Parts: sequence; C-alpha cells; structure tokens
Amino acid sequence: MNTGGRVLSWLALLSVGLVLLWVLQPVLLPFVASAAIAYLFDPAVQRLERWRMKRAIATTVVICLFFLVLSGAIALLAPILQRQLTGLIQRLIELVQELLVHVRPYLEEAAGQAGMPQVKELGGASDIAGKVIGWAGGMLAGLWSGGLALVNLISLVFITPIVAWYLLRDWPRIIAYVDALLPVDHAETIRAQFRLIDQRLAGFLRGQALVCLLLAIFYAVSLTLAGLKYSLILGLLSGVLTFIPYVGAAVGLVASLAVAFFQFDDWTRIAIVAGVFLLGQFLEGNFFTPKLVGDRVGLHPVWLIFALLAGGALFGFFGMLLAVPVAAAAGVLLRFALDRYLNSSLHRAANRPADASGEG
Repeated sequence: MNTGGRVLSWLALLSVGLVLLWVLQPVLLPFVASAAIAYLFDPAVQRLERWRMKRAIATTVVICLFFLVLSGAIALLAPILQRQLTGLIQRLIELVQELLVHVRPYLEEAAGQAGMPQVKELGGASDIAGKVIGWAGGMLAGLWSGGLALVNLISLVFITPIVAWYLLRDWPRIIAYVDALLPVDHAETIRAQFRLIDQRLAGFLRGQALVCLLLAIFYAVSLTLAGLKYSLILGLLSGVLTFIPYVGAAVGLVASLAVAFFQFDDWTRIAIVAGVFLLGQFLEGNFFTPKLVGDRVGLHPVWLIFALLAGGALFGFFGMLLAVPVAAAAGVLLRFALDRYLNSSLHRAANRPADASGEG
C-alpha cells in the first residue's frame, strides 16, 4: 500500500472512531473513568511489583485503597456539603427577593413612562424568585440528563471499580498489544511521539490533581478560619475549578466576595477573604505549579481552555473528560508536524535564495 492509501486508511479509522464516540458516549463514562484511574495509578502498581508483589495483588491493593479513601471522603464531606449547598441556595433566593423588592418601583415607574402599565401586574418578589429558581432547576435537569444521567451515575459507582481493576492489572499487556499494531516502517517515530504525549499528559494530570487538592484544602481551611459562611463548598469549588486555568480563582473570588459582602459589615473581614485568594494564587504560581507540574508539560492555558470548551460543546460532560488527553496529544502531534514542515523541501524551497545568475 502506498503512502496515500495508508493516509486514507488512517483517516477512515479516525472517522469511524469519532462516530463511535458520538454514538456510544452515553455508556462510555465508566470506561473512560476506569482508563483514567488505570493510567494514573500504573506507576504505583509498578512500584509494588518492584517490591516482589504480584501485579494482580498490587492492583487489588491500589484499587481498594483508592476507592476506600474516596468513599471515606465522600461520606465525611457529603453531609456538610449538602447543608452548606442548601443554605447557599436559600440565601440566593432571599437575595433575589430583596433585590426585586428594591428594583420593582423603578421598573414600574419606567414601564408607566413607556406606556406599559401591564408590567405593574407582575407577581410579588417571591413569585418572580420562584420562576427564576424553576428556570434554574430546569436548566440543571437538562444538564443532568445530557451529561450525567442516572444510569451513568449507577454505572460509575458499580462498574468503574471492576473495569479499573481489570485495566490496571492488564495495563502492560494492553500497551504491548497496541505497540505490536504500529506500522513497522514508522514504529519508532510513533513511539517517540507517544512517549512525549505520555510525559506531558502524566505530568499534567498527576501534578495538576495535587495542585487542585492542595488549593481546595487551603481555600476551605482559610475561608473557615476567616469566618465565611459556606466556606467548605466555596473552597472545594475553587480548588477543583483550578484545573481550568484562571477560572477556579476567578469563580471562587467572586462567589466568596459576594457572600462576604452580605455577611460582614466590616470591610476588614471582606479584605481578608480577598487576601485568601491572593495568597492562594501566590502559592499556586510560585510553589505548587512549578514544583508539582513544572514547565515540561507544555499545555498552554489558552489551548487547554479551548479544548475543554470544544470537548463540552461536541460531546458534553464526556467530551470534557477527554479534552485534556486529546489536547496533550494534539499539541505534541502539531509540534511534530510543524517540525517536519520546517525541515521539508516544501518550506526550504519557498525560502531558497536566488542563485548568482539572478534566476529565481
């Protein structure tokens, strides 16, 4: 088969793969989560293997520890988060009602001047707030059904541990099988690109996960010490969203300052809340990210944000899970293609200087 035929074959396989992702995305969530767990914890299993432990036993130990810690954290934090989330939603409803009470006279006056007296017949603030909350609930229900349906949640809880165990146990054999399928003529080049993808992806995922965890703990503890209501849910939200560059700090700062503004009468307390996020950004930029993630990852923040938005737009919640590995792979492959172009006759011919006779 010539080069053109090979390219067409790979493009056809890629197209089939994208179609399958699109069709099967409702049931792929637990398998993607399992693959991520196997990928992240394969180094831990390898270390246990070096300690003369069989891979099946090492896999069982790692998987059990991971889900035990995860279950314990959920059991410990879920009641607190539920109370704080309920209180935060109730407080938002009250704030909407208070805002509408103050704004309503101005709206009625403007409507009367514009010849729209029917606006005066609007319901009370509680009715409008109820409509707003109903709209928000409908939107959340749509997001739930489109991204993380009940069947996906059940499969995530019961199927993910089983699939993760099998994938982690067989991870070396899976890698060897994929390696055997590579085209012989280009196997070394493809392996080199996969090594770069693995280096950047592993460095980003493992490092950024630690950064998110440390910042979530820092924000939750600091906001609690500052006396801010709903500090746990705001701190955890800010830490988790740090995964998206600049978004976590911005969302956490705005939400925390809004709560602090209505809770505190003292501007010093509000400044303390703002100082928590300034200190968090200082720690992230100067200690956490340089030490845990480093500059070797090569995932530019703008590229990562674009990948997350594009993945969410194309495949919903499932697409956002795949956005980071796809962005890492695409970044490596684009650099490889650009390097090949710069060293090809196509690029050099366009920049070849004219010879002595003056002919182009």
